[in-house]
Amino acid sequence: MSKSGHQIAILPGDGIGLEVTAEAEKVLRTVAEHCGDQFNLKHGLVGGVAMDATGKALPEATLALCRASDAVLLGAVGSPKYDDPRAAVRPEQALLGLRKELRLFANLRPVRLHPSLAEASPLRTELVRDIDLIIVRELTGGIYFGAPRLEGSERAVDTMVYTRAEVQRITHVAFRIAGGRQRTLRGRPVPAKVTSVDKANVLACSRLWRLTVEAVAEEYPDVELEHLLVDAATMHLIKRPADFDVILTSNMFGDILSDETSVLAGSMGLLPSASMAKGRFGLYEPIHGSAPDIAGRGIANPLAAILSAAMLLRHSLGMEAEAQAVEAAVAAVLDAGHRTADIAAPDQPAVTTARMGDLVVEAFTQDTTQMRCR
Repeated sequence: MSKSGHQIAILPGDGIGLEVTAEAEKVLRTVAEHCGDQFNLKHGLVGGVAMDATGKALPEATLALCRASDAVLLGAVGSPKYDDPRAAVRPEQALLGLRKELRLFANLRPVRLHPSLAEASPLRTELVRDIDLIIVRELTGGIYFGAPRLEGSERAVDTMVYTRAEVQRITHVAFRIAGGRQRTLRGRPVPAKVTSVDKANVLACSRLWRLTVEAVAEEYPDVELEHLLVDAATMHLIKRPADFDVILTSNMFGDILSDETSVLAGSMGLLPSASMAKGRFGLYEPIHGSAPDIAGRGIANPLAAILSAAMLLRHSLGMEAEAQAVEAAVAAVLDAGHRTADIAAPDQPAVTTARMGDLVVEAFTQDTTQMRCR
């Protein structure tokens, strides 16, 4: 990492996005201070707050800031003030705009259960204790980027389109990730596997998807390929979640499956994500929404935002040791029994959003005094 520093665009957004992003910033500043580096953190407006100020969910100034940065850290977007689905401009449109304009085609969502939180999962402990998977979701194609058409009040049309090149691009990402992972199951190494999820028995796009994935898989002989229909995948994620390694899927299916897997870990407040362009540039965000019902109360869980910052360090800045140290700090805080309201037991006192951020900073500082920074 260059000692001249990196510019990071910070887009807190709406609701609890402001609160959890503040704690992720706190951790990033601690990392920079500890390693003698400089992070130039610049803030921009996105979502409902941007609409309040400019009338646009994604102002040009924000887009320019993102393009001039090495990475983007996003909080959440969405506001009850702009909930009308018929409105021409809505906060959520900023997400599609960012993905399109920044060419963020690969969404990475790791799901790993912290052992001390096994009881927070709705599934039996023996089913979830070994979960260690990652969803690789194609992000700029499919039905979300089709041509929607509302024909009066009686008929509506959405189109799903995929090209072979789009499928090839995301498939290579999934197989490279699978080949580089060193997953273990109860202490034993597990062979790398990609599970490609589609609906090839019904959809033409899925038939193209499956054929293309099979062709790309031939370039990765050390990685096993498994096909699952999306309805079967939703069932098997509940019945045998620990059997999955890398799940590769299209935009809409990935949206649904990644929210399903978030429940396995006990709370959406625990899971980070990365949306990557070609090269190192990426946008990082917790998978949860703006949660306006708890915004401003200081009870939101900032760990997903903090772990998203760790992914930013790893994927965009090449700071693997620092990323691992942040993740270890989060694990240490959870192992010590600290809980925000979403993961606390009914009779357990919960820490605030800011206190959880402070605890992660303290754990990071204590455990990294001998760490060799990049």
